[in-house]
Amino acid sequence: MLAREDANLARVRTALAGAVPSPNIWNSPDVYEVENTAADPDGVIDAAMAGIRDPGGTEFLDIGCGSGFHLPRFAATARRVTGVEPHARLAAAARRRTADRPNVTVRDGVAQRLPVADSSVEVAHARWAYFFGRGCEPGLAELRRVMRRGGVAFVIDNDATRSTVGEWFQRSLPSYDPEAVLRFWTAAGFNREPLLIRWRFARRRDFEAVVRIEFPPALADEIVATHPGLEVDYAVNLWWREY
Repeated sequence: MLAREDANLARVRTALAGAVPSPNIWNSPDVYEVENTAADPDGVIDAAMAGIRDPGGTEFLDIGCGSGFHLPRFAATARRVTGVEPHARLAAAARRRTADRPNVTVRDGVAQRLPVADSSVEVAHARWAYFFGRGCEPGLAELRRVMRRGGVAFVIDNDATRSTVGEWFQRSLPSYDPEAVLRFWTAAGFNREPLLIRWRFARRRDFEAVVRIEFPPALADEIVATHPGLEVDYAVNLWWREY
């Protein structure tokens, strides 16, 4: 137990001050990689983003880029991609992942102090990172600073009002008020695009591992025991705003 606690403390100390802890990816980056691979295999989120603002040829910012899973895909069409990540080990992994991409830069930073210039970003993206509703106002102020006029910021987060994963999410956080979150983003000037994606796993053990880093132990045990197969329906909200 002490060894595990020491390891967790070491992980936290590698994150910048002000970072919102992300126990799933901070403590289990390999399993989170599996989750990223399983999430949205049909590309629903990227297609919806492109329908609002195509990232091709843009100055693109990925806030909370983690180990850089999405960076190569964005870099394939964007003029330049900047990933910002508060966790040093994850940022280092993102740099390794994009070492052969000359148009990608990964910087250490937090959403409320973005290490990019004023009015320099045409498309910003945050997927399950920092922007979870009330409390993220400093990050929203930074978006206002860094976005170019006509630029678009995207925020992707869970929709706890729909889908199997949404039900699990709501049960894991009974104090979470999805209606309050909807009101928050609407008041902040964001538009909502409700999407239905899915998790699709190659192996049952991958599904079980991801469930165990995302949900409390008792609920994870119940999910593993009662949800068969390798796929799960998953509702998300794509929030977006033009600046």
